[in-house]
Amino acid sequence: MPREGTGPDFIEALARGLEVISVFEPGRPAMSLTEVAAATGLARPTVRRILITLEELGYVRSGEQGFALTPRVLELGVAYVRSMGLWDVARPHMERLVAQTNESCSIGQLDGSDIVYVARVAVPKIVSLAVQIGTRFPALQTSLGKVQLATLPAEEVDRVLAEPTRSGLVPLWEPDRAEREAELREVRARGWALTDEQLARGIRSIGAPLRDGSGRVIAGLNVNTHAAETSVEWLLDHHLPLLLQTAGNISADFARLETVPHVTVPAVS
Repeated sequence: MPREGTGPDFIEALARGLEVISVFEPGRPAMSLTEVAAATGLARPTVRRILITLEELGYVRSGEQGFALTPRVLELGVAYVRSMGLWDVARPHMERLVAQTNESCSIGQLDGSDIVYVARVAVPKIVSLAVQIGTRFPALQTSLGKVQLATLPAEEVDRVLAEPTRSGLVPLWEPDRAEREAELREVRARGWALTDEQLARGIRSIGAPLRDGSGRVIAGLNVNTHAAETSVEWLLDHHLPLLLQTAGNISADFARLETVPHVTVPAVS
């Protein structure tokens, strides 16, 4: 990515910020300040200011392993999803699941106390909440969020849910700590989650975890229905087995993708 433009309107600081985002490639999701500086060729103080700015804007988070992108970079485009390869792996499986259930299917990832939609195959139905790539909802009230929160230690759940939501939606279900812990224990034990009008009226869904090759949960997959059209019994008896099979197939394909070496072929001049 060029750092210097051809005209007076070129903003070098913006170019540097985008360059920092672009160095987070497959195989290195978290990088130290020194690694980012080495990858970009920028001075450490410059990289530090850029990363702090991106973190305050919600595009980067810092942790024990260094700095990492957050799903909010989806607001800049689909580069986040494609860098993981998750959409390409999941799409045929999601399309098959939608054909089997005649319901919309989505993938979401945890981002603070919210869930962010990163992939979706929708059917044309009238629902009370509009969903598209980049939409965020409070995680605890969604099946996508529950299956990911259930994998975290209790103290991590406390920390994550203490972050303010950026969804702008006030959910119907506001559990106390004991009720929340009981719900997540149940999700953890059975391996899937149900949300029945906890987020908003008319919204009923089931979710299952998506895993990488190490077994780590990287996202959630759900089937979303309208409560007036689909009973909980039909959701669990018919849709749930199909959802679990699809989540397993996507996870297996994604694990296989991770084992394929990524080779850059130099251009032929």
